[in-house]
Amino acid sequence: MALTISPQPPPHSLSVPTKANVADSYHSPHHHRGRLLQLVNDCSDIIHLKQIHAQALRTTMTTDDPQTHFLHSRILHVSSSLSIDYAYQVFRQVENPNAFMWNALIRACARSSDHKEEAISLLRGMLEDGSVSPDKYTFPFALKACAYLFALSEGKQVHAQVVKHGLGPDVYVNNSLVHWYASCGVLDDAKKVFDKMPERSAVSWNAMIDALVRFGEFNAAMELFHEMQKLFEPDGYTMQSVLSACAGLGSLSLGMWAHAYILRKCDEAVVDDVLVNSSLVDMYCRCGSLGMAEQIFQRMEKHNVNSWNSMILGFAMHGQAETALDYFVQMVMKEKVMPNSVTFVGVLSACNHKGMVDEGSSYFDKMINEYSIEPQLEHYGCLVDLLARAGLIDEALDLVSNMPFKPDAVIWRSILDACSKKNAGIELSEEVAMQILASGGDSCSGAYVLLSRVYAMARRWDDVALIRKLMTDRGVTKEPGCSLLEIDGISHEFFAGDVTHPQTEDIYEALKEIEEKLESAGYVPDISQVPMIDVEHKEEKEQSLRLHSERLAIAFGLLNRKQGTPIRVFKNLRVCNDCHKVTKLISRIFNVEIIVRDRARFHHFKDGLCSCMDYW
Repeated sequence: MALTISPQPPPHSLSVPTKANVADSYHSPHHHRGRLLQLVNDCSDIIHLKQIHAQALRTTMTTDDPQTHFLHSRILHVSSSLSIDYAYQVFRQVENPNAFMWNALIRACARSSDHKEEAISLLRGMLEDGSVSPDKYTFPFALKACAYLFALSEGKQVHAQVVKHGLGPDVYVNNSLVHWYASCGVLDDAKKVFDKMPERSAVSWNAMIDALVRFGEFNAAMELFHEMQKLFEPDGYTMQSVLSACAGLGSLSLGMWAHAYILRKCDEAVVDDVLVNSSLVDMYCRCGSLGMAEQIFQRMEKHNVNSWNSMILGFAMHGQAETALDYFVQMVMKEKVMPNSVTFVGVLSACNHKGMVDEGSSYFDKMINEYSIEPQLEHYGCLVDLLARAGLIDEALDLVSNMPFKPDAVIWRSILDACSKKNAGIELSEEVAMQILASGGDSCSGAYVLLSRVYAMARRWDDVALIRKLMTDRGVTKEPGCSLLEIDGISHEFFAGDVTHPQTEDIYEALKEIEEKLESAGYVPDISQVPMIDVEHKEEKEQSLRLHSERLAIAFGLLNRKQGTPIRVFKNLRVCNDCHKVTKLISRIFNVEIIVRDRARFHHFKDGLCSCMDYW
């Protein structure tokens, strides 16, 4: 017996009801609606969805019918992910839209970069309409939009509605509140919501840990992580935050522990996750182990733009500009990965750390003209700093005047720093200092210290005294130098002139020995960068230099390190000229590698040389 095979549509084709079979379906409206519902759920094209919607309008009962109402709800849900404008049209055609329909539209707007404000307006409209009540799905969508828009006032109104509708205990809503408060910069309120939650999920812990990391509360984030471990298995999101905390602390031992934890405790999906591995690369780079970062990167099966960015930023931070640029070329030419805004921050930073003015200007133009990436303030900041530190202060000022953004205090401070080093003149330095104060940098001591240095170089002592008085009157205090160093997984903190460490006596004895060997090597203190607002006499200046925090940390490291291991120091301020010179000499005299991460970059000292080649 012959077998007849009816022609079948291609696997991904869309079969829309025709006039021929519509009539038959009237005899089975339930079957017809089911067929339309299946077509809607399988649809991924707005044109096809419109065809299905047209058939639904022509062949089904009014939307008051519960089953038809459900069908139109699904049409709205699918259309919201394909075309928000069309979703609005569907929504307006429905009589008495239910909470699901409101939520679908609010969610679509919250996820869209161009319609987030409409998500808040829709919630307002839903509340004013009053025919349906928002539920536990409504508020998280609205709060997501508020978080993106940093809408603190609107978010507080949403929070009030959460309480009013009795959803205060809901874990899903509270997770969104924690994320929204943290996104708006209100960490204390995020903590309050988290602490009062009657029930927490793994997402709750992740949201709070991530919030602490973003606010620089790295130790608190790690403590919360350890609490979480008692209740939930950490996932990929958890470990990304934990690795960021380790990087922020500059704790290589803690970062290595987190890496081992991922390999030992997490499932294969987390171990192989590209975002987790990108976080590992970033952590090792920021903790001073560039070799480990490169090993992780090379072993990754897949690379995305984040992993490439982590590696490019890492090489830039460590002063290996040529390697950073080589990685950029591999990324775009060999791997065909499209760079983004962060990529060019890394590329421009690499050029900046090596003084590569022509290359930096070329990459800035390439970013705009070849990749159509609109420069942000941080891109301009890199280029301004690159020009200014190369002595091209007029060109840097021209760039600032032509920026589409208002320059911030950081940009003006980089120009003032260059003015103080290049003897650019008192009038220009004063003008730039005024710009720093006008742009909100009056609470930062940096501008005052730099300007006092300019006055001191010009031997204008009255003006130096005026700066000191101005700081006192305005309550501006100079940020104390602080250096961290790890020995056997324990972090040791030193401030300038510190005498609180248990090994203080041994540390100062070691400093005395270091000073003697430095003098024998021909060392002469460089007091040019000691601000007059600190000390006024040559002897006091020299003594002040001897007690800088990184000197104490290095002395402690020499006393306690294991033979053959580098000394790793993390400093909150930029390394001064004299400490840079001294650290180079110590690396040669004591045959030790010293890695210093200051506010701007890494310095690798070995055999009397520094990786920055004295350009920082």
